[in-house]
Amino acid sequence: MTDVDVYRAEKLGRVPHGFLGRRGGVSSGELSGLNVGYGSNDDRNAIDENRRRAVDALLPGAALATVHQVHSAEVVYVERPWAHSDRPRADAMVTDRPNLLLGILTADCAPVLFADAEAGVVGAAHAGWRGAFGGVTEATIAAMEGLGAARDRIRAAIGPAIAQPSYEVDDAFYRRFIEASTENERFFTRNPGAKPHFDLPAYVQSRLRSAGVRAENLSLDTYADPDRFYSFRRATHLGEADYGRHLSAIALPTS
Repeated sequence: MTDVDVYRAEKLGRVPHGFLGRRGGVSSGELSGLNVGYGSNDDRNAIDENRRRAVDALLPGAALATVHQVHSAEVVYVERPWAHSDRPRADAMVTDRPNLLLGILTADCAPVLFADAEAGVVGAAHAGWRGAFGGVTEATIAAMEGLGAARDRIRAAIGPAIAQPSYEVDDAFYRRFIEASTENERFFTRNPGAKPHFDLPAYVQSRLRSAGVRAENLSLDTYADPDRFYSFRRATHLGEADYGRHLSAIALPTS
């Protein structure tokens, strides 16, 4: 079996966690690798096996919980995994239960993992531009505080996401952010005669820091590295019929 790529963050320390790439799975064709997305057209048995390998790479024997992600700022408390058909519509999860992996699926959006190891509380958020703009990271922090976490102890990490050189946006997108705050200008670049480019990971990191949480950006670009990562935008540009999803997950150990 090919080894699964696991990227870890220094700020999350010894808390079981990882941002997974596409290597090490059994999916084939355009989705070749460790595709964990049931929303793709991949073979269900391949996805099941990829999820099993993903869990084994992060915390063998743990249960995996995911949500139906909708680009919102909704956060849910996780006591145990839901059946796939019963997953709540949300984009972040928190728990104080051990041996439970909170899993976020992405393919350009920013996965964010959170931990207050002292309080025994972890969280995970799917931060696309819409969710980040709407406050999904702040909502996750608040939900963790409700379980006993302390903001000054929470650490966060931002995993593989589309980087600014690959993230062209239109003027309406640009205006939305500038109208919210002129300080958001720093997250955009624009060459003469070209459309703006948005720095999603930097924006998410700034929101975390403004909320009082120390955050690490792993600076891994999904679009530019097809051997290691899936990318919705790259698949679209190449005219591919489908795209894979990565898993990023965090858990509390059993002891």
